[in-house]
Amino acid sequence: MRVEIWSDIACPWCYVGKARFEKALAAFPHRDEVEVVHRSFELDPGRAQGDVEPVLTMLTRKYGMSEAQAQAGEENLGAQAAAEGLEYRTRGRDHGNTFDLHRLLHFAKERGRQDELLQLLYRANFAEERSLFTEGDERLVELAAEAGLDAGAARAVLADPAAYADDVRADEREAARLGANGVPFFVLDRAYGVSGAQPAEVFAQALTRAWDARPPLAHVDAGDAGACGPDGCAVPRS
Repeated sequence: MRVEIWSDIACPWCYVGKARFEKALAAFPHRDEVEVVHRSFELDPGRAQGDVEPVLTMLTRKYGMSEAQAQAGEENLGAQAAAEGLEYRTRGRDHGNTFDLHRLLHFAKERGRQDELLQLLYRANFAEERSLFTEGDERLVELAAEAGLDAGAARAVLADPAAYADDVRADEREAARLGANGVPFFVLDRAYGVSGAQPAEVFAQALTRAWDARPPLAHVDAGDAGACGPDGCAVPRS
């Protein structure tokens, strides 16, 4: 069974939702037969590269709330994250364009290190004092190397604006086709969708439902053919 997760590194609920989903998956009896694929979704695709501002400033400007309301929201998110065993800085974080982060995640996917890099990017954005958006490509190269990727190859990806750009856009078009207008968005076997950072219990129910709904294997009978089994291999007779 395949689970696809559309998310953005700038999305705090994606950070929390990933932990809740993984808690459910860890307890799922068929967890070793579940493939998890992370897909790209930009919450702020129109933001220019290098346009970085404090999270509280972004929240007050974008949603028309007071700074006190924005800070209260951050405190609530911090409590939600802590309940999942996650670190979360409720003050002093930055917000910026995430397109290059998504490009790098597609590079990591090709190398089998996508989940490792995604978790490091989340940690860097939500838990660490250093800004993920103000230190340039070398900060991202550093995280890619920590995830087990070749630093030089990661640097080359970031230096080429076209590298994996089509993959990011394809993920975003697919999200729109599936009706996702926010993240996190979980799609199980292209049959069930779960929106938001639901409790682990909801994800557990969704996993069970999707697993049980899988159609049985249909056999095509095209007559006798050579095959091997526990008793040996059939030998053609002339």
